[in-house]
Amino acid sequence: MATASPPKTEGAGFSLKEVLRFQWKVALAGDELTDEEMAQLADAKRSIVRIRGRWVAVDPGLLAKLCDRRKLRDRSVAAVEALGMLLEGSAEVDGDLVEVVAEGAVADLVERLRRVSRRSVKLGRAPGLEGELRPYQERGVAWLHQMCELGLGGCLADDMGLGKTVQVIALHLHRVAGTRDGGPTLVVCPTSLLGNWVREVNRFAPRTPVRRYHGPDRTLEGIVPGEITVTSYGIARRDREALAKAGFSLMIADEAQHAKNPLSDTARALRAIGGGVRIACTGTPVENRLTELWSIIDWTTPGLLGPMEHFRKTVAVPIEARRDPDVTERLHRTVRPFLLRRTKTDPEIASELPERIVTDHFVGLTSEQATLYEAEVREALDAIAEETGIARQGLVFRMLTVLKQICNHPAQYLGEKQSLAGRSGKLAALEELLDVIVAEGESALVFSQYVTMGALIEARLAELGIGTLFLHGSVPVKRREEMVAHFQAGRAPVFLLSLKAGGVGLNLTQATHVIHYDRWWNPAVEDQATDRAHRIGQTRSVQVHRLVVEGTLEDRIAALLERKRELAGAVVGDQEAWISKMSDGDLADLVRLGSPDAGRDRRSSRKWKVSSRRGGKP
Repeated sequence: MATASPPKTEGAGFSLKEVLRFQWKVALAGDELTDEEMAQLADAKRSIVRIRGRWVAVDPGLLAKLCDRRKLRDRSVAAVEALGMLLEGSAEVDGDLVEVVAEGAVADLVERLRRVSRRSVKLGRAPGLEGELRPYQERGVAWLHQMCELGLGGCLADDMGLGKTVQVIALHLHRVAGTRDGGPTLVVCPTSLLGNWVREVNRFAPRTPVRRYHGPDRTLEGIVPGEITVTSYGIARRDREALAKAGFSLMIADEAQHAKNPLSDTARALRAIGGGVRIACTGTPVENRLTELWSIIDWTTPGLLGPMEHFRKTVAVPIEARRDPDVTERLHRTVRPFLLRRTKTDPEIASELPERIVTDHFVGLTSEQATLYEAEVREALDAIAEETGIARQGLVFRMLTVLKQICNHPAQYLGEKQSLAGRSGKLAALEELLDVIVAEGESALVFSQYVTMGALIEARLAELGIGTLFLHGSVPVKRREEMVAHFQAGRAPVFLLSLKAGGVGLNLTQATHVIHYDRWWNPAVEDQATDRAHRIGQTRSVQVHRLVVEGTLEDRIAALLERKRELAGAVVGDQEAWISKMSDGDLADLVRLGSPDAGRDRRSSRKWKVSSRRGGKP
């Protein structure tokens, strides 16, 4: 049993850099042993020792470690690392998992954190906030405020569309109204969300000064304590030194998954800026691997989860590779007080959202597509069989990309721009869907991970007389904002979006249909895109359509995605890297053309086979 004994702390704050002293003790049946009894136990040469009138069997390896009593006593640890141990309830010492308990001020802090994690603290209405917060949003603001009061930071990981922005604005107003933490706030977000943040501040806190720190004329001169400064990740990378000197008391990283790689320049810039208390906002704290969660938590509360490599070996690998339940539970206990996660399926939230209906449309290949697909599979598998290592992985990734392009449309694969009609089963299915949607006076979002495919869809819909908007990475910020305003005003029934450019941050509640033209092999990213329409503010049911080409790798991956979706809340493996590690035989089974054996009973001779699930997340 290790007991952390810190020096006295004052007020609500707690220095994460403080060094705590550890006192190592041995307990027998829950009772602490005296120094004399420990010496007797350590000096014993037998595996059975008589202590306190009873015979006790002792592990010889443990006895050997107890012989070096001085080494065990001379231990110290950073306060934040000790905090992680105490929340977990145990620590690994010399290969053994030992119980950790706290005394004094740190014990009080741990108890306060556990109370905050249960959201027992209530906070009144934020001064100057226009509009009413929903109950779960009020609890979110109270949680954020308490974490800031403790000086520890945290991650607001609500699902997309549940109002993280307004919760942060309310937090800022509470801090400004206070006497101690009313300094300026810095918000770092993707470029496409700059305008959204400025509009939301003006809407919910019209008396709060807001600065858009972007463009050639940007300046940080004249910042006042109650101000909100909004900047992009790109500017944060370039101007990290200037932002660090501005004296922000609160720093917000919106869509914090942009800094999920701790070795990236973006992550380094966020760490360099500092910004007092740090709050991360993201709907996907884990997209692909647990080290992404480590990166976010280590930014908000540096050192809580220990060094990254140690975390990867002792936590990420056991959970991702072996689904170790004990390690999973210990990680949950550690991060729970620092991460607030609410989903649309939570009972307190589901009642406030309209229904979501998910439909998978299984479409067939045209003769041209089938010919191209089979030829590419034969050629690619022959080449893959001749290679090993990195070269083989490269050929596998190329094959996957090419086959997805063929499933989308032969013109995408061949680099053509004309003669689009009648050549793709998937495009024909999209045309039929949009024909009904537009005829009923409704609007739709159409997502593709390929900008080239989006351009082909735009050209085809123009031929059919269907008005569209097309947002992708090359569209300037001002034009993006105009597109969103035009779509929300109902001036175009179809909004085409590349998944990377339009999959996060946008409020597109005008849409009642979301169409995933090609599947992104990451359920969390796909859900984020769907949340552009299915979010707070939506008053109508949202229908989600996923187009899947029957009998191809898309068909087989679709089944695997459901299993992956179940793990996304805790662990998600590499997006496509696992495919490159398949044997040649398994790879051939994945990409071969033909109906999967497991799926034959759910197919019919009809062009489409529809399977629907109502309510909640798909």
